[in-house]
Amino acid sequence: MRRRDFISVLGGVAVGWPVAGMAQRASKPPPRVGVLLYGTAETDPNYGAFRRGLLDLGYSEGRTILLEPRSGESKPERLPALARELVASRPDLIYVLGGDVAPFVRSATSTIPIVMAVSNDPVQSGLVASLARPGGNVTGVTIVSSDLAAKRLQFLRELAPQLSRVAVMWNPDHVDPEYREIQIAGRSLNAQVHSLEVRSPLDFESAYQTALSMRAEALMPVSSRLLTLDRKQIIAFAAQHGLLLASGWGPWAREGALLSYGPDLDDITQRSAAHVDKILRGANPGELPVEQPTKFQLVINGKVAKTLGLRLPEKLAALADEVIE
Repeated sequence: MRRRDFISVLGGVAVGWPVAGMAQRASKPPPRVGVLLYGTAETDPNYGAFRRGLLDLGYSEGRTILLEPRSGESKPERLPALARELVASRPDLIYVLGGDVAPFVRSATSTIPIVMAVSNDPVQSGLVASLARPGGNVTGVTIVSSDLAAKRLQFLRELAPQLSRVAVMWNPDHVDPEYREIQIAGRSLNAQVHSLEVRSPLDFESAYQTALSMRAEALMPVSSRLLTLDRKQIIAFAAQHGLLLASGWGPWAREGALLSYGPDLDDITQRSAAHVDKILRGANPGELPVEQPTKFQLVINGKVAKTLGLRLPEKLAALADEVIE
């Protein structure tokens, strides 16, 4: 072969390599992300926040990422089978919403990366070894943060300085430090704190009766799926009996609670999309810290305060992110 012909052939091969490489990348299918939901994709507002987070990161559903949701349709007994079905489909990653949902996926696989968004303590519930170094195949975000519940009680005391009897409605099966925090804060504020345990919808009526018999002045629900699903009923009970109602998430105050103090759920859920992005780019989930909220919202319902005969202190009003008039 003449030297000129050889160079021509070699040049053609050299040009062809990157073209072939680009063709391979272009033909590579988009990553598949399995999703396990307690409810449905249409009704779960947090799922919408997660999808917006992916959009903000530049993903396009159906083109650069495939989301494959499985819906429990609010029937918890369906979740174990759905988790196994997701794992059997071998997605690149599984995304899960809810501390009551994540354990089923965690039990079904120790190899497929799992990104969670939960409202309980993932360490105490056994999902991860620690927040800083989760280990294993699970990471994500949790809305649990120290001192939040104690701050709510302090805000209630600022609104009602004579407050002395507080009932805490919580689900012991939802691993969360808030009841313990409120107990500690109650001792420092010289307020009696009583436990109202609710593990199922059948427990609400007895919890209400206990609150009335102890002559509770305030009611503090610890947010979990069980209590959140019954939010309207809890708000109605507090309104009927003139109880100061304080909880952790903005929707409570906007729907009739006296105040809420806690993280912006949309913000923390959207940020969980970043964990998905990092893992799809090659990060090890066991080395990605579980993220906690850094921004908190104080929402005070001024209408409810007036109905209860409470004056909103100027200092507290200035601290609030939103005062509903």
